[in-house]
Order: sequence, then structure tokens, then C-alpha cells
Amino acid sequence: MHATIARLVRSSVTVLGAGSQGRRLAYMWSSRGNDVHLIDGKPSQLQESVENVNQLRSQLDPNGNFGKVRAHSPDFMRAALSESWLVVECVPERLRLKQEVMAQLDDLAPEETIIASNSSSYPCSELVSGLSLKNAKRVLSAHTYWPPETTVIEIMGHESTDPSLIRTMMERCAAHGFSPFHVRRSSIGYIYNRQVIHVRDGRQRAEGAGTPEEIDAIFKGVLKTEKGPFELMDIVGLDVVFDIEKHYAAARRDIPEQPRSYLASYLEKGHLGAKSGRGFYRYDSSPSMQPASHQEIASTTAA
Repeated sequence: MHATIARLVRSSVTVLGAGSQGRRLAYMWSSRGNDVHLIDGKPSQLQESVENVNQLRSQLDPNGNFGKVRAHSPDFMRAALSESWLVVECVPERLRLKQEVMAQLDDLAPEETIIASNSSSYPCSELVSGLSLKNAKRVLSAHTYWPPETTVIEIMGHESTDPSLIRTMMERCAAHGFSPFHVRRSSIGYIYNRQVIHVRDGRQRAEGAGTPEEIDAIFKGVLKTEKGPFELMDIVGLDVVFDIEKHYAAARRDIPEQPRSYLASYLEKGHLGAKSGRGFYRYDSSPSMQPASHQEIASTTAA
């Protein structure tokens, strides 16, 4: 079967990793009636993810035409991939783990299935480096920020990526409610993160220029965004942000140590963001949040 025809026949998408991003991608890729296979090794996380997808549906589009989100253990991966035109990895931001996943997907997925990484800091050129893949031409990056509230998705290939697959991704992402952008050269941080890294890495906060809530407020006031950078970091998870920052620092020697030390001071206290109930803001069972006390702000700045 010709690869293009096979992709048209296969309507499902497989998402590997049922964490915060994986479950929200499951919502997006199922939002136009197509099924999603959501795979994770933790049964409790799979159950939470399906419940979260259903909650998003009832809140955002109760009358929508959604496909099914089918939760599976990794044992079902080959069968899921056989029905999928696309697989997106959303595993933790660790290079070796992501490379292991890439090699596994290359081995298990049908030849015409596109393999995409949702990594926020590792470009696909770095993920495939040193790997002996059977078909590296189908590997690309498909990075999202916080769907479905933020529909932007950045599509980036590497030097061997088949250009036709970039076009396919741009078209299919738009058809599934995303706002796709083509990153035309390999870039650590893609387009958006490269522009706001000086805010996102917490440098202004660490230097005492303003509290997280003040920086978020001015960011939203000027750019008219729904959330500020510190709110987004809390949602993503400060442990994940810390891993991303370490990679940025390894790749770009001009990034100072202070922002990572600042994040580490939160991690040492177990303050991981919304998922732990405390990060730059305090969280309870409701979506509302409260800023940290000024006493804590002062102490973390001094650290």
C-alpha cells in the first residue's frame, strides 16, 4: 500500500505518555471524531487521563463530535500503531529515555506511520542523533504548549525528514483544531520559547525585578495572553521546567546558573507546581490559585 494512501486509511493517532500533555493531546486529536490510543505504563495515570479528557469535553465542547480515547498498557503498542497514521511521544524530558522510545517506535510502527516528539527542548535532530533507525525520514517534532487552551503547535523536521510529511502534519493539525507553525530550521526551543526564554527561565524573578504574580500580570496585560509564564510553569510542572532549563544551559553557554538555582529551591521543598498543590502559586482542589507569600518570595530570591 502506498504510504500516502495508508495514512489516509489509518485515522487514529497514538499518544505515548498519559501525563499532563498526553491527555490534552488525546483531547485535541480526538476532537474531530477520530480515535486516539493513549498508552502509559501506569494504570492509575491512564484512568485519570481518560477522566480528564471527559472533563475537558464536558467543559469546552459538550456537544462535540469526539472520537474514542482508548487507554492501553505498553503491551498493546504494536496493535495501536498498526491503526495509527501518527504517533506522538510525550514521555518525560530526558534525552536517553526519549531516544529509547524513538528506537522502539521505529521498530514497531508501520513504515508509513509518522513518528513525532512533543519535546519542548530536544529537537528531533538531537533525538535521532546516533540512532540506527530504519526510517528516520518519518521522524519530526510536533511541540504543543497547553492545548486546548493554547492551540499553537510547532512542526519541525531534521535534515532527513521527508518534506511531504511536514505538509501532511500542517494540514492534519489544522483539521484537528491546532494552529500549526512550521519551524524551518532546527532550533532548541522552537520559535516561541526562543523569544521568551529570558522570561520563562525565571531570570527576572530571580533578580528580584518582580514577584511571579506581578510578572504574570504585566505579561498578560501587554501581550493579552490568558496565562503568564509563571502560571504556565506551574501547570507544566517545575520539575519538568528544571529538566528543560538544564538542557538549554548545556546547549547555550550564555544562560546563567541563577534561574536553575531558583527553580531548584522550589523542588527541594517538594513544590512542583499545580500537581503538588504548591509552586509559584498555591493550589487547592479548585482551579483557582493564590500567590506565594511575600515572605517566601523574599527568601527564595535571597537563595
